[in-house]
Amino acid sequence: MRVPMTIADFMYRAELGFAAAPGVIDEPDQPAPPVAPSTYGRLGERVRAWQAGLDALGVGEGERVAVVSHNSARLLELLFAVPMSGRICVPVNFRLKAEEIEYVVRQSGARVLLVDPEVREATADLAVDHRFVLGEQTETELMRFGVEPRPWSDPDEDATATINYTSGTTARPKGVQLTHRNIWVNGLTFGLHTRAWERDVYLHTLPMFHCNGWGMPFVMAGLGVKQVVLRKVDGAEILRRVDQHGVTLMCGAPAVWNAVLDAAADWKGEIPGRDRVRIVCAGAPPPSRMIQRVGEELGWEFLQIYGLTETSPVLTFNRARPEDAGLPARERARKLSRAGLPALGVRLRVADSGEVLARANVVLDGYWEKPEETAAVLEDGWFRTGDGGTVDETDGHLTISDRKKDVIITGGENVSSIEVEDTIFSHPAVAEVAVIGVPDAKWGETIKALVVPAEGAAVTEAEIIAYCKERMARYKAPTSVEFRDAIPRTATGKIQKFRLREPYWAGRGRDVN
Repeated sequence: MRVPMTIADFMYRAELGFAAAPGVIDEPDQPAPPVAPSTYGRLGERVRAWQAGLDALGVGEGERVAVVSHNSARLLELLFAVPMSGRICVPVNFRLKAEEIEYVVRQSGARVLLVDPEVREATADLAVDHRFVLGEQTETELMRFGVEPRPWSDPDEDATATINYTSGTTARPKGVQLTHRNIWVNGLTFGLHTRAWERDVYLHTLPMFHCNGWGMPFVMAGLGVKQVVLRKVDGAEILRRVDQHGVTLMCGAPAVWNAVLDAAADWKGEIPGRDRVRIVCAGAPPPSRMIQRVGEELGWEFLQIYGLTETSPVLTFNRARPEDAGLPARERARKLSRAGLPALGVRLRVADSGEVLARANVVLDGYWEKPEETAAVLEDGWFRTGDGGTVDETDGHLTISDRKKDVIITGGENVSSIEVEDTIFSHPAVAEVAVIGVPDAKWGETIKALVVPAEGAAVTEAEIIAYCKERMARYKAPTSVEFRDAIPRTATGKIQKFRLREPYWAGRGRDVN
């Protein structure tokens, strides 16, 4: 027997087994009226109300519905409602500028656009058949409660469920087609490796638009886990929600956990969630010093995954092993800084070029209406990640060394910007750092560090350079340091290095020298 694996499976189990259990706690501080705390039974009713409303608009199967929203219960509902009816959901980064949102909506061919009140004005002129502001308007003009929606005529696990646009580490975003099968397998794998269960409480610290919140809304519903929505990342607020709701599980980029560590310094009393909370980190290679601090200062368990939007996203998983318990804290943190062991069902290999290649059921179906780009990343049955890495022959763990385009070649030597960043970040006077290659007449490229000093700390360019030369090969040390107030990041915590490099490479026509 072969039954299609679709997103509906998660909602079916949520309603069947946990109809009266707490489902979703919406963000209370938002411009739209929050959705009242709902059980999973009520969540199912609201999902069907969205579907009935789209039926009334004449939005057919396979057509796209774009949603531009901060984290909210309504966005979570739409991640279920749209694909479960055979339509395609397009979650859009709410931080994009109007012209960038317009590109995503136009390129995806979305007929319906649903927007958060904060982006109402920015999206006012976008040309779509139907546009609604999430909140009172959608509750009264779109959703149809008590009306049974039409069923998906032919559920297909290979149908596109969502189109998720890449976050911008390359210049032009591409629409990643994730199928119901991709999402189903990713959810099952994620739940297994995080050891999620009914008594967990999940806090949405990760943007839901980003790869569908890494698929956590689906697997959490299927396991009957209470989901608490956080609209905007704030370290102190995360600690308060952990305390208030008994949170046990969260996901986010290193920047999120750095914000919590900063807030913990001013927290009065015992840090909430000690020996209870598990955090999953991805989006950028985490510094080993930060990992060690999470365990020592927060008492939270640190887990790491590696993946991409194109892989739904989970490719690897790393958590401390029982045999590591006797190791010094610094060594345990170093081992946890690796991307990890391939997740169940994933095969990895490293090409002769150093690029990490993957095979798995979580790999994208393709880039929306971009067959040439699709063919370029799906070659000979392997997905090309664009990341450089190595696999430890003793335990199979993957270590990401760099984005291939972020490797700095200076004097004929390859330098990993991540390695240099990790060294600089270990300096106590450094709060943030990004390392880039800049053109140099003698060496071709040379290494520049962009540094945000820690609050109240004083450090000089010469000190940073000397610090690096003491801890790594001299050719890996930066030749210049520029101090800044902040390092710009995407909503998922990634540093857009192509933007940081632009001023230094302007007018050259290419980004290598």
